[in-house]
Amino acid sequence: MTTGFRLCTTLLLVLLLPACVSQTVKTTAIPALERPTEALSEELLLDVGVVVFDPGLDDYDEDQQIYPEVRKAEARFMPRLLAEAMQNSGAWGAVRVIPSDRQLVDLLVQGTIIKSDGEELELHINARDARGQQWLDKDYSAHASRYAYDSTTRSSYDPFQAIYHMIANDLLRQQQRLKAAEREDIRLVTELLFARSFSPEAFEGYLQQNRKGNLVVKRLPATEDPMLERIRSIRERDQLFVDTLQDHYGHFSGEMQAPYQEWRKMSYEEAVALQELQAESRRRLLAGGAAILAGIYAAGSSDGSARAAGNVAIIGGGYMLKSGLDKRAEAQIHVAALEELGMSLEAEITPQVIELEDRTVMLSGNVEEQYEQWRELLADIYRAEVGMLELPDATITP
Repeated sequence: MTTGFRLCTTLLLVLLLPACVSQTVKTTAIPALERPTEALSEELLLDVGVVVFDPGLDDYDEDQQIYPEVRKAEARFMPRLLAEAMQNSGAWGAVRVIPSDRQLVDLLVQGTIIKSDGEELELHINARDARGQQWLDKDYSAHASRYAYDSTTRSSYDPFQAIYHMIANDLLRQQQRLKAAEREDIRLVTELLFARSFSPEAFEGYLQQNRKGNLVVKRLPATEDPMLERIRSIRERDQLFVDTLQDHYGHFSGEMQAPYQEWRKMSYEEAVALQELQAESRRRLLAGGAAILAGIYAAGSSDGSARAAGNVAIIGGGYMLKSGLDKRAEAQIHVAALEELGMSLEAEITPQVIELEDRTVMLSGNVEEQYEQWRELLADIYRAEVGMLELPDATITP
């Protein structure tokens, strides 16, 4: 038996063995939610606004397995989970999901979805207090194991609950570095910023930037300043409106929970299957190409048996190439399945309509626009109230 024949026979045996695909099971332990080391008085608790996340669609490639409507839904779903984690820590005042960064709060938390599928979640989180002091500017990632979607072992936690606990814990550690006076300053800066947003002329000069670019209180308004009192009244109404939005976000999350978790479960399974198919396709294409080359080499041998083995190798290599291409076609079927799943989720998360005092408001992709209209209404209310306040002075004659 010649060397060429042995080479081709061995190569064929190796190539035609079934490919073994291994799957790595990833698990993520959920870190405990940290709590403050000491109780704080209510006036020292900072209020938090978690802005609806940026879905991260600005630069995405159409070849990526990203479904814009799903991402937009996730951008409203995930802030709710983060807000709940922070509220459950007992370390904060009111923690609200807010439609835009125009809402003035003691601590503003913003997030961008970098990656999200059933297997991995990656977020970028930026947090700043009212003074402009940065608390966080960091990427977070977590993996879900297949057990997270097993109905027999699934817990009450979100499959990526770990990421929300990590963010909440980091923010708590930043907060615990503050002295009581710093907390008071943050709350005062928030109030003065809100006042300045409605009446720049009346409240200009109370705040200034230091050398680091952060806001500091330069002077204080009078304790019983009537304009400040009206500002506080306006702010209470604004907070009530934002509290109403929480009902919307809560309802939205509740309606989205079941179809979204099912979508993530199926997305996870499809993603894993897709990875395995693509890997097997590459192996088969490479193996097929190698078999054909070896067969061509052996087919040119003067030994008859080697030539026969070479022809068999060429045929086997062609089969492997075809099989690899078939696997690629099968992978495309899984891609189509993912797209169909995304479309089905889009159909499940139709906009919700709620009653808000004397008007009906549709809270969906237009929540930001509704909040802008609300702010304009508040400005009208403030101007009317201040006009009534200033009217007696305007009618006094010298």
